[in-house]
Amino acid sequence: MTTFVTLEQIDQAADAIRTQTSYKPRVGIILGSGLNDLADSVQKADTIPYNDLPNWPRSTVFGHAGRLVIGELEGQSVLIMQGRVHFYEGYSMSQVTLPVRVMLRLGIEMMFVTNAAGGVNPEFVPGDVMLITDNLNMVGMTGNNPLMGPNIDELGPRFPDMSRSYD
Repeated sequence: MTTFVTLEQIDQAADAIRTQTSYKPRVGIILGSGLNDLADSVQKADTIPYNDLPNWPRSTVFGHAGRLVIGELEGQSVLIMQGRVHFYEGYSMSQVTLPVRVMLRLGIEMMFVTNAAGGVNPEFVPGDVMLITDNLNMVGMTGNNPLMGPNIDELGPRFPDMSRSYD
């Protein structure tokens, strides 16, 4: 397991995706296990198992399908990650964030990320949908940050402006 992912490794995964689909999606969606079925709504889908992608981390979490679904959804060309990996699975932050960096290299302009999240509002009940407008990077505060290691200039600045990371 590598600590830092290189631009070459990112591009190898992006190139493998390009060889398996003719779509050029501009929307990326990362699904948590609760919304796995959304991927079934993609029309004319190309499906790529993560095992077929070089350098792509494999999820060990129950309910994460472990595949990309690329096609049309509501008139938009989309790339959907049906399952993802987590830091607690033993991957480095660089490996956990590799798929997002690959999406950037593929030309993804907009991203939706879903997950199961808790809240302190007593009005919330399990299954409620909420929009997250900010977060505290508690793991990052312990020194485990995806910005560690050599900066890859082609992907942008080491410290991006986070004041508008959620739209």
